[in-house]
Amino acid sequence: MIYPLLPFFLREHLRASVAFVGLVEGIAETTASLLKLASGWISDRVGRHKLLTFVGYALAGATRPVLAAATAAWQVLGLRFIDRVGKGIRTSPRDALLANACDENIRGMAFGFHRAMDHLGAAVGPLIASAVLLFSPGNYRLVFALAAVPALLSLFVLWFGISETPSRSSLLSNAGVGNHSEKSQVRVEFVRAWSDLPATFRWYLAALLLFTLSNSSDAFLLLRAKDAGVPESAIPLLWTWLHIVKSVAGTHGGMLSDRIGRTKAIVLGWLVYAGVYAIFAFLHSAWQVWAVFTVYGLYFALTEGAERALVADLLPQEKRGLGYGAFHFVVGVGMMPASVLFGLIWQLFGFQTAFFFGAGLALCAAALLAAKIRR
Repeated sequence: MIYPLLPFFLREHLRASVAFVGLVEGIAETTASLLKLASGWISDRVGRHKLLTFVGYALAGATRPVLAAATAAWQVLGLRFIDRVGKGIRTSPRDALLANACDENIRGMAFGFHRAMDHLGAAVGPLIASAVLLFSPGNYRLVFALAAVPALLSLFVLWFGISETPSRSSLLSNAGVGNHSEKSQVRVEFVRAWSDLPATFRWYLAALLLFTLSNSSDAFLLLRAKDAGVPESAIPLLWTWLHIVKSVAGTHGGMLSDRIGRTKAIVLGWLVYAGVYAIFAFLHSAWQVWAVFTVYGLYFALTEGAERALVADLLPQEKRGLGYGAFHFVVGVGMMPASVLFGLIWQLFGFQTAFFFGAGLALCAAALLAAKIRR
């Protein structure tokens, strides 16, 4: 309910600059990406996946009613930061809780159902927001306040409706964790493991980082959509449509990478992304925005599964934990400057230059990946 409206609330009600919108989104998404790396390990150590999941959802939920009362852009920045901290805390423990709650032979179905429900929520929320804005135009604060209701309901269901599977005692052992020499040994082992990662995987990370620098926040696409003629009340509907496309096409995109190879699927997706950004520089009507947003959903379908599958393809089983950590770290590091840089370019040189810049980086990343990785 909140995300597609936040950039307009910042720009039109709190008079924030486009560059500040980029700062807010960059800090928020980078924070979430980095925290995901630590939260899963911590939940294993303490054996309380459910508790950390609850804390993460509670932090995010607490920002909803407070956001409705925000009167300055810096307050929104702080609240958005807290919201993403909550997401970073909950994501890995939540996935572990789900995995531990079902048999191995139905985990795929369980996670698939979870993603389907996530996209459904992302679709229904903006529909509700759109209805509120139709009856009360420009009343973003009311939408933010109403968003607290499903947040509270989710906390109730999580705490009273879900039982946690007991963790193995080996995960609860704290012996020696405070010893200075053992901490030094952990650091040495981490550096050694990192240095042993294959060169092809490092090349993949380099290409991924370059693409991430082009992949600024979708908030800029929503701002451009409104400028191109999409009514403010229809912005949540546009966001809903994007999630529907992602939900319907996502499984097929992953299956395509199984057939044609991960690299081809990812390169194709990044080329689609570059095309979308180039076209966004010239949009001048609402129907064009809707059409390009549909194509933009296909970019997600082609890449979201294939990018993660390629990590496993390039690494032996004993190195995949570190590999996925490196994957998320690179994405997290790239997100912050991507949105800040895009916002600054838009503000200083205009939106067309900003979108061409994003498209150009994506093309370079696709060429870099295709030149070395054959999977």
